[in-house]
Amino acid sequence: MIIGVPREIKSDEYRVALLPVGAELLTKDGHSVLIEKGAGLASGFEDQRYITAGAQIVDSAEQIYSRAEMVVKVKEPQQQEISLLVKDQIVFCFFHFAASLDLTQGCLDAGITAVAYETLGDGQGRLPLLTPMSEIAGKMSVQEGAKYLEKPMMGRGILLGGVAGTAPANVLILGGGIVGSNAAKVAAGLGANVTVMDINLDRLRYLDDIMSANVTTIYCDPHAVQHYAIHADLVIGAVLVPGGRAPTLISSSLLTQMKNGSVIVDVCVDQGGCVETCKPTTHREPTYVIDGVIHYCVTNIPGAVSRTSSQALCNATLPYVRQLASLGVKAFAAVDRGHDEAINIQNHKIVNSIVAEVFPQLPKK
Repeated sequence: MIIGVPREIKSDEYRVALLPVGAELLTKDGHSVLIEKGAGLASGFEDQRYITAGAQIVDSAEQIYSRAEMVVKVKEPQQQEISLLVKDQIVFCFFHFAASLDLTQGCLDAGITAVAYETLGDGQGRLPLLTPMSEIAGKMSVQEGAKYLEKPMMGRGILLGGVAGTAPANVLILGGGIVGSNAAKVAAGLGANVTVMDINLDRLRYLDDIMSANVTTIYCDPHAVQHYAIHADLVIGAVLVPGGRAPTLISSSLLTQMKNGSVIVDVCVDQGGCVETCKPTTHREPTYVIDGVIHYCVTNIPGAVSRTSSQALCNATLPYVRQLASLGVKAFAAVDRGHDEAINIQNHKIVNSIVAEVFPQLPKK
């Protein structure tokens, strides 16, 4: 199979979807690997390293899309890339279709087979390709939130952990999964007063066992969200419905009751966000203010630490890239239910049931 890796063009996206070692192993498997010129530079991987690994460097994205049978990316195809997609081409990346009707319609019209990192399961209910990026996003959410609590950033002027004689910041984390637990570790380590909310009592019990004494677990219901959001200095949105749209937990009316200068970091913006006033932002212009509350809604948070993120992502994706390239889509999907759920779009139809529920008006299997 001919495998193509384009340079990412989403705003401030510096990751690359394949490391030189991946190109080497795919070449040894008998595949051809095309890398767009400069695709790995922002993550610290020069073109020569790919050439040494057996890949061919091509000058443009147009060459990648016109020649590759499978395109491996990090982020969803951007508008100018959708026009380059080829019918029956396999595209393997983060799609997050639930957040964008235009993207979903574009991929349906193109007739590609969309294999999504974020819905690929491992047969045990885990999401192995989403996990490493969730770990990074969770840790960075507190790092960014702490920065925007500073007064020059229009925040409340609060140090997250406080010092002797002062109170620490109150951090509310909505969701106790991979993002939420990593956010809680960092916030607690900095000395903040942390509350983690979830609807899974088993998960809350687990977090209660492993977290430090300054982390409290609370069952997530509307009354609890309202109470803790009003008193929070920093809110982290970390809710996940695999493949589906995130539920709205912070309404615009609740926002008006929150502290002036408080910060919301909505990590689930890729899936529509759990804050009603959430709208996608970029690393270049990461925040906006509504009702005195700072919103940080960057859609590719891990892209800022591109070398760490690229290594972590490719460590997870490479075995599946090799498997997909060797087996083809049909045999890949037959491996187990988790593999099958990775197939989101095929033959001009939505084939993932959760994505189909988000867009009942679009053709589905």
